[in-house]
Amino acid sequence: MENKKIFLRNVRLSFPSLWVRSIFDGKEGKYEATFLIPKSDTETKNKMDTTIRQMIAESKLKIPKDKICVKDGDDYEFDGYENTWTLKASNNRQPTLLDTDKTPLTTDDGKIYAGCYVNAVIEFWVQNNNYGKRINANLLGVQFVKHGEAFGTGAGTVNCDEMFNVIPSAPVDTSAVEELGDDIPF
Repeated sequence: MENKKIFLRNVRLSFPSLWVRSIFDGKEGKYEATFLIPKSDTETKNKMDTTIRQMIAESKLKIPKDKICVKDGDDYEFDGYENTWTLKASNNRQPTLLDTDKTPLTTDDGKIYAGCYVNAVIEFWVQNNNYGKRINANLLGVQFVKHGEAFGTGAGTVNCDEMFNVIPSAPVDTSAVEELGDDIPF
């Protein structure tokens, strides 16, 4: 059975682990992200549904709804998930990460973060093995589209100029140093 690629246009990015692999319960996972598709984007939702139905029919498998990578965002209590469809995609290989002009992005660019808007290429595939029957999505590429309100507070940053003062050089305080005798055991 052939995997099916889908292009997601101007969707919000959530829980991205695109520069480094995700970590869950102390174990390294995959490169991954969740994409938030507005429920008003019926064209994209219809394409995803049609593709998934075709793949299930071709595989001749019964795959429960909860084992499909597209979910209703209203079922989650995360910021920005209301009135969206969510699609989680992952890959063992780092996806291509591009800027608006198609130049490669780096971590220093600060453009890929939870809450920004991106285009993405994902590839649906059917899982049928010892781990179960599912419809999953491989994450192939992400292109930054525009900034958005960041989700959560993250690790936070500090403006060093505002938070720290210059500490003048001072003589070293040696009052805590005690003299040792000649009978040192080493």
